[in-house]
Formats: sequence, structure tokens, C-alpha cells
Amino acid sequence: MALRCWPWWHWSAWRRTRPPPAGRTPSFLQQFSTQEQPPQICVVGSGPAGFYTAQHLLKHHPRAHVDIYEKQLVPFGLVRFGVAPDHPEVKNVINTFTQTARSDRCAFRGNVVVGRDVAVSELQAAYHAVVLSYGAEDHQALEIPGEELPGVFSARAFVGWYNGLPENRELAPDLSCDTAVILGQGNVALDVARILLTPPEHLEKTDITEAALGVLRQSRVKTVWIVGRRGPLQVAFTIKELREMIQLPGTRPMLDPADFLGLQDRIKEVPRQRKRLTELLLRTATEKPGVEEAARRALASRTWGLRFFRSPQQVLSSPDGRQVAGIRLAVTRLEGVGEAARAVPTGDAEDLPCGLVLSSVGYKSRPIDPSVPFDPKRGVIPNMEGRVVDVPGLYCSGWVKRGPTGVIATTMTDSFLTGQMLLQDLKAGLLPSGPRPGYAAIEALLSSRGVRPVSFLDWEKLDAEEVSRGKGAGKPREKLLDPQEMLRLLGR
Repeated sequence: MALRCWPWWHWSAWRRTRPPPAGRTPSFLQQFSTQEQPPQICVVGSGPAGFYTAQHLLKHHPRAHVDIYEKQLVPFGLVRFGVAPDHPEVKNVINTFTQTARSDRCAFRGNVVVGRDVAVSELQAAYHAVVLSYGAEDHQALEIPGEELPGVFSARAFVGWYNGLPENRELAPDLSCDTAVILGQGNVALDVARILLTPPEHLEKTDITEAALGVLRQSRVKTVWIVGRRGPLQVAFTIKELREMIQLPGTRPMLDPADFLGLQDRIKEVPRQRKRLTELLLRTATEKPGVEEAARRALASRTWGLRFFRSPQQVLSSPDGRQVAGIRLAVTRLEGVGEAARAVPTGDAEDLPCGLVLSSVGYKSRPIDPSVPFDPKRGVIPNMEGRVVDVPGLYCSGWVKRGPTGVIATTMTDSFLTGQMLLQDLKAGLLPSGPRPGYAAIEALLSSRGVRPVSFLDWEKLDAEEVSRGKGAGKPREKLLDPQEMLRLLGR
């Protein structure tokens, strides 16, 4: 691979900071002098990327201090607001993040909007290094006619609604229709389909919000179509999520065997994970279910299906123009093979009646501050292994670094790498060597602007209140939805 380095690096510095040989993990605990100025480091964003970055820095530097800034009053990002309520095991990483936040060398600063309450340049002046880990808080627009109609929502907003994200608490989706269409075939699309079709009594003991549960109890949605531009070999969901859909109580799958013709021979050469996933799809679509499974499906009152080779062209409205009535789908075919195959329109189209459209075609990051480079096409901060291009001392991790792909474990690896690069630069003398005021300077700025940050101790008070409210209903917690209520509970 060609050597890559920043314009401001000297070759000698690159030699000192290149990664160690494979199999040798540097012991930063031994490498850093106890006489040096304790590095003040700032992380923006308290989701998995932010916490894993902080964890790595604290573990591998004995004196580093990390402040984690978060725009919400509560921590944990997509672990709290993105992970499905019926996947509590995935949320166990919160225990690890809590141990990090309780370190005497780490501090959570919630209720601070970086880019509005404080500029990135002000953080850079106060800290030795700044890491941007604020994730992907926007969604990819469909950019088709009718997208603005009532009854069209982004999957991101829908997930935020049932998971208690304050900005989505007023979403109020109308679930009085018979059919819903989800555009996109990734894990988020399957999460949304599963929540729509799961018998509400199966969600009562989860941390789904009571408001969302009330709407789902009244839901009349009986059929959910999950639509993708490409074919079975290109779906983005994982086998775990597919199994959950196939086994979902009270539902039966609808897969067209014609979509799978000739696939048996083509999957021989695909990677193992993709092969296992496609084989499960094939069996579900083409094999006759066993007696027990056939009986279960016969009693099912709800159905779900995958529609392949269809691309959204237009959202169709009711005659009065006040509600979704369907979606027009362009029929596609594939050019190329495997993961790289592109969907191109054939010229044909079909209309699919529905009363709810959920767009799950991807998340995207927003630029946080005019001073920070941003690639609007890719929706990421331009970087080299987490080092922001042309801005010494500024780093990024997670989705804003690589795009909205992968699972929490992917983000962990990614964030550890960014932390490693930062510590290499610190050891090589590429970051400011003199003292930096850290939070003391930022606290004064925020105070002068009327901003009162929330601490991790404050969060633990809110956490205790949520757990207490959920206890009576047998739930792990009842999430607080209103920021003003949260502040009142904190005596603000």
C-alpha cells in the first residue's frame, strides 16, 4: 500500500509514529513519561464510538483526562435510541460505558450542543486533542415526489419514536392502515418490520416507551412489505435478524420462489456468511414447511414479505391529497454480479397500495461546524485512519469517520484505532506540549452563554427515576421523553 501522511508531518515523525509490527501491541502505560503534562482530550458524542474511544485513551495512557460532550441530556447514543427494545442483550455494553464514565479521569458533559453552544475551534484551544464521534443523526432522503405526504416517515425517526428519542416523541404515526411498506433491506428495516408486527404483549416487558406501546396496541397493520432495489444476494440484513422475522409469533413470511430461481448454483462461490443467509432465504421461499411450522403459519394473522428488484419512484396520495395511498415502484434488473451489482430500471413499474411508508435507505452524518472539513457526498469527515485531513489535533471515530455501516463491534474496533493514532501522535510530539485548561475554559464559556451541562451523576439520578417508573409495569425502565421534565427532576 502506498505511504500516506499529512502535509504537516515530517518524514522523521512518520517513522516514529508508524504502527507496531503485527502481533505486538504497544504498552502505552510504559511509554508515556509520568513527568509530562496530563493530556486533556475532548470527545464529542457519547454513543459507542465516543465511549470506546474514551475507553481506549484512558486504558492506554495513565494520566489522560477525557471529557465527553453530548447534545442530549442522557448518554449512550444509538445504544439507547437505536437498538431495538426486544434486543436487551445488545444494550449490555452500557455497563462497560458506565464504568468508563465513572472513572475519575473521565467526565460526561451532557446538554451541550457542539457547533452551537461551543465551537470546535474553542474546544481545540482548550484541549490537546479533539475527537469527533457524533455519529449519523440524519437520514438519506428518497428524493421522489410525494415524500412529504403524511404517512411517510424515515425509519430513523420511527425508531427514535418507539425508543424515546426526545426529538421524535411527537411523531404520532397513524397505524390504522392494513399495509405498510418499508424501503430498504438492512437490519434497521427488519427491526422496524418486527416492531410493527410483534404482538404488543411481547413488548410489554421491554423498555419501549409506553406511548409507542399504546399506539402499537391499536395498530391495524397486518401486512409489511420490505422492498429492495437489488436481489436476494445483495440484502444488507444479517442472518440473526432474518431468523427473528421467520420465527416471529403470529406472522408468516411471503417470499416469491421466482425471485430465487438459479440462486442455488450461484451461492457456491459467495463468502460463508452470505451463503448461510441466502440458504435460509432459499429454504423459506422454496421448501414446504414442516407440520408444526405449517400449523403455526396457518394460524398467523399477520404477514411480511420481501420484494426484490424494486426501486421507489413516487409516493401516491389519496384522492384528497392528505394521506399516503400507495407507492409506485420501478422494476429493476442487475448489472454486474455479487455485492457490486447495480440496480438499473427496466422501464416497467408497479403500484403497491399501502397507508404507511417507512424509508430505511440509510443514515447520514451532518457537518458539525464550518471549521471542520466534511464530504457531503459520502457524509463523512475526510480522514486518514481517524486523523482529520489537514487539521492537526482533530480526530474522528465511528460513523462520522467511516459512514453508517457495521455493528457495535465494528465501531469498537474503529474507535480503538482512532485512539491508537491519537496516542501515537501524542508520543511523537505532534500535539501541543504545554498545559491546556480543558473543561475549566469551556465551563466558563458555557456559563457566559447560559448553558448548564449535565453530569454523569445527574444522569444516574435520571436513570434511577426511569428504573423506578418501569418497575410497577415489570419493565426495565420507563424512559423520560421530555427534556424539560428531566431538568425539573434535576432541580434546574
